Amino acid sequence: METSTPSPWLLAILSRDHKTYSTLLTPLLPEGVSLRWCSDQPADIDTSEVHLILGEPDLLVQVVDDCHSLAWAQSTWAGNAPLLNATKRDYQLTGVKGIFGQQMREYVFAYLLYFARNPEGFKQSHLRPEGKWQAPQFSALAGQTLGIAGAGHIASAVAAAAQAFDMQVIGLNRSGKAQDGYESVFTSSQKLDFASRCDYLVCLLPDTNDTRHFIDAPFLAAMPTHSVLVNAGRGVVIDDDALIAALTQMQIRAAVLDVFVEEPLPDSHPYWGLSNAYITQHTAAISKASDVAMIFTDNLQRFLQGSALNYRLDFNKGY
Repeated sequence: METSTPSPWLLAILSRDHKTYSTLLTPLLPEGVSLRWCSDQPADIDTSEVHLILGEPDLLVQVVDDCHSLAWAQSTWAGNAPLLNATKRDYQLTGVKGIFGQQMREYVFAYLLYFARNPEGFKQSHLRPEGKWQAPQFSALAGQTLGIAGAGHIASAVAAAAQAFDMQVIGLNRSGKAQDGYESVFTSSQKLDFASRCDYLVCLLPDTNDTRHFIDAPFLAAMPTHSVLVNAGRGVVIDDDALIAALTQMQIRAAVLDVFVEEPLPDSHPYWGLSNAYITQHTAAISKASDVAMIFTDNLQRFLQGSALNYRLDFNKGY
């Protein structure tokens, strides 16, 4: 059944990449949809009129509660906590999936191979006055256990790469149900058992009430002392005080951190001073406008036809 149509549907783009999105989408908009606002400034949007909106959650959240005619919002991010936690819920909210797997796979394995094969140690051997041919310690990924907390869409790309390296892959998610590519899957109630089995642990958990400080002091204490933690999911999942203590005391080997509760991470934050903390600036997997535009145009057709939208988010579940 066709969706009842205002005349026309008024679309807003509220994004730091608004010019790129406008260039990509304007030729693709069907009759009955008018791009009326295109900006990176929330104040430029006429909230009394907008029906459809595309943009970053941290910008959209500044206007969404006042958009009384809003029917659908397409987020450009994988993480949508600002909108999911906002007051307004009487509209369809969709995220993006299926576009981050390759980037996340590269990010994770850049560091897994760094810690296993130890290229820095080989480089340091060049600086020795003698004994340069003596190899530093290194290891292989084959046979090691990779744990993935948040065994969802993005994680599947990481798990597939791990299998190519002959790693053992275990997962953790809400249901604990068996999944292809995982030797076993744990629930949150089994998180300490899960942590104890990981040589490398990649955290891709979403931001929900149940996942905040999921990686806490008991979890870190359960991890092997040689293990490496990679958090490329959400900053709130980590108890920062507990992780700083664990790294300071060499309770785990290292942590690779791409996401934080406060971003940008302040220059004075203790993480910057830890030699076994590897910080990246929320760059593990970046939304590409061309990929998001394809998702938006497909969902726009679905919306106009009254069909179910792809990647619709559940306000009650928080993802």
